[in-house]
This record gives sequence, structure tokens and C-alpha cells, in this order.
Amino acid sequence: MKISEFTFDLPQDLIAQTPSEKRGEDRLLVVNRITGEYKDSMFRDFPDFVEDNSLIVVNDTKVRKARVYGVSETGGKVQFLFTGPTGENTWQAMVSRSKKQTVGKKYTFYTPDGLTYCTAEISSEIKDGDEGSSLKEVLFDRKIDEEFFIRCGHVPLPPYIKREDDFNDETRYQTIYAREYGSMAAPTAGLHITDDILERLRAKGVEIVHVTLQVGMGTFLPVRTENLEDHVMHHEAYHVSKETSDAVNRAKQAGRKIIAIGTTSVRTLESAVDRKTGLLMPGSGDTGLFITPGFEFAIVDQMVTNFHTPLSTLLVLVSAFAGKENILNAYRHAVEQRYRFFSYGDATFLR
Repeated sequence: MKISEFTFDLPQDLIAQTPSEKRGEDRLLVVNRITGEYKDSMFRDFPDFVEDNSLIVVNDTKVRKARVYGVSETGGKVQFLFTGPTGENTWQAMVSRSKKQTVGKKYTFYTPDGLTYCTAEISSEIKDGDEGSSLKEVLFDRKIDEEFFIRCGHVPLPPYIKREDDFNDETRYQTIYAREYGSMAAPTAGLHITDDILERLRAKGVEIVHVTLQVGMGTFLPVRTENLEDHVMHHEAYHVSKETSDAVNRAKQAGRKIIAIGTTSVRTLESAVDRKTGLLMPGSGDTGLFITPGFEFAIVDQMVTNFHTPLSTLLVLVSAFAGKENILNAYRHAVEQRYRFFSYGDATFLR
């Protein structure tokens, strides 16, 4: 299949630039993934659409404030988007004005009150295989831990949000159950969930368990190949606890619905399943799973997810789950009804 088949017309003013005034007060489009029928609702009513005794899987990753500004030796301000550690004192990063940031160039990183936190230099380039583009390896003068990002970093809002991050983003661009630092982006379907919604779900006998998938740089990169089979996904680390795998396997064997909150939960579950036995396996790993039409879902029965960008791997994934025509019809309806799109936008429940 071709990526050009997975597109729709989206007015720019429907791309949400800020979260809703109150968490959970977003719209919800409920889509029957078999018939394609859809219903307009509100996310606060999500529990009403969930079958009693279902099992819900959430991604408990926590967004790292990975966008950090350094000042070069010549006084220029340079943006670093740190993607992960490569050694004790080294991290890889996507860097603004990349061609000018050459090996050996030095930078200083400051706290908000103007104090020097650390210095660093670019020690090498890392080819990522994507049309010759590269990351930079950054060598710091000290060990870098989460404190560096908390004190010096900014919330890494997606590039389609055309504003700087603010204090509100520090809470609203995290799920209420986030606990495992490491993601470069939020698992945005979970941004709608509130404590009240969780309580109402549990009152229906719904079991809620956690997985972790650390969202990586692939979330920022477009599909650059026309044929889907030629696209290579960036790998992302995941973890499934034994408690979660046991709960999911019990629910599956009892015929209860398994509902994944977000595409990251979907990819974790479908990566960690033993395809021979159908059992979800505990443990850690990394996944480059690209879910395309024809994929056989072994674990996930239903999915909550936001509205995705045209020509993206995520739009392909939800099309694989609910049917391309069903998804594109639902998206056209969402545009006509002026739903809000992408990270801070509204949600769909594919059931």
C-alpha cells in the first residue's frame, strides 16, 4: 500500500494549540470499527461506552523536558532535543541549524536564574539511516541525570504547536498516571483521563493496568517513502510487568475486552505478545513495529486515541485497526464538526 492513500483535508485552525480548559472536557467520537458507524459524544462520557469488567491498558511513561537551549562559544542560542543517553556522560540529540553545529563545538547550559549548570561539546555525528540525516552525540563535563532536564529543559511540544511551552504544559502535557521518565512526547490519548473517569471505570468492574513505552524521535519524523513496506520505524523501549501480563492474559482467556489507551499501548501489547501462544509476555525490549492494514491484532480489542496527522504511521495504524474507509469517513465527519486535532485535541474510541 502507499502512504498517499492515508490522507485527508485538514484546516490548519483545527490543530489544537492549547489543551482544553479542564482535563477531560474534550469531545469524543465513538466509532464502531466493524460497521464504521460513529457517534458524537464527550470524553467525560467515555465510561458509559466501556463494557463492564473490561481491562484497560495505559502507558505510564513520563515526558522528559528534553528540549534544552545551549549557548555556543560565539553567543548563539542553539536548541537541543535530547533523544537518549549513549554513555555515562554522553547523550544523542537533534540540534537546530544542524549543519553549523560541528564536532568540537562547545556550549554552556544555564538554569532559569542564569547560573551555569554544565558545559558540553559535540563529540560525533550519529547516522540514523534516514535519508542521510544525522543526530549529534553530545559529551557533557558532568554526569547528566533527570535533574538537568527538570532545571534547564522545556516541554518538547510537537512542531505543529506553534508556540513556546509554558507552565501549564508541565502538567497538561503529562498523563495523571505518568511515572517513568524517558519520553520525548506524551502518550496523548491518556491526557484526557481524570481521576473521576478512573473511579467510574473501576465502579463498573474495569481493571486498569500499566505498560511503559518511551516515545522516541520517530514521533517527530514523517513517512518519507511512498510504499509502506519501505518505511523503517525508529525503535522505542518498552516494559511489561508480570502483574500486567498476568492480568491481560486472564482477561483475554475470560473473553473480557482489552482496551488500549493510545497507540503506544497498542504497539507495546502487540510487540510483547507471543504469537504462537497468544499470551502477553512480561519483560523489557524495544520495538520497531509498524502496524499496517492486514496486521492481525492478538491482544487489543478496542482503542482510545487522538486524531492523527495525514500521511503518518499513526493514521496507518488506526486504519489497520478499524479499516481505512471507516477511519477516513470518521475523520471527514470530525473535520465537518470541527473537532480539535492532534496532541491537545479531541479523542476517538474505536470499539
